[in-house]
Amino acid sequence: MDFDIAARNGVCAAASWIIPRTLGARAQLVGMRVEVTNQIRGILKTFGIVLSRRTGEPFEGLVNEACGDGESMLNHTVRSLLYVYGGLKEQIRHMDRELMDCARKSVICQQLMTIPGVGVLTALAFVTAIDDPAKFAKSRSVGAYFGLTPRCYQSGEIDQNRGISKCGDSLVRTYLFEAAGTLLTRVEKWSALKAWGLRLAKRNGLKKAKIAVARKLAVIMHRMWVDGAVFRWSADTAEAA
Repeated sequence: MDFDIAARNGVCAAASWIIPRTLGARAQLVGMRVEVTNQIRGILKTFGIVLSRRTGEPFEGLVNEACGDGESMLNHTVRSLLYVYGGLKEQIRHMDRELMDCARKSVICQQLMTIPGVGVLTALAFVTAIDDPAKFAKSRSVGAYFGLTPRCYQSGEIDQNRGISKCGDSLVRTYLFEAAGTLLTRVEKWSALKAWGLRLAKRNGLKKAKIAVARKLAVIMHRMWVDGAVFRWSADTAEAA
């Protein structure tokens, strides 16, 4: 990100260079944590121990409860993996604190985070990937920039749409997709965007609706960035029919 752009957006110039690397490193650590979690569950399941998936229960507590205080090789193996899991979890938490601090210092990120479903990671990843919003003449081009538009295959008389193009930054695309899912399934307050997405979900399925909402989120975020506008909640709270 250019130094004058970074200053105007409220992101310190030094941080603007490291944020994309930090986001990428965090994503890798999250993937490693998931892998270790699955490995622990798989080892225990081999011995007939199935960990419950109680909401809000710390994973370490579930493992300790299942293993007990034994001194078997199984316990030593699982606790070694659990130690790795704890280290990954702590490093992810440390990165989250740093990223939240960067988001608090960014005027643009604070503005984009007023959109329902958009959090720290989505806002930071979007801002650092776009760099300069002026390079897009039209906001609707941002969806294609992140690979959220249909991919076409044409050959002779064949003309097919095969999913989305998946061009551009895959991490930003993932965060936008997750933000869309949060908006559709977890945000309780109604908005025109949520109502539109749920109508689409009823017609074409939730996955396609998330992709469409993710694309629209990218367009809205760019437009808000350019205009300095705030997110407009719809006064229409009618059910999505």
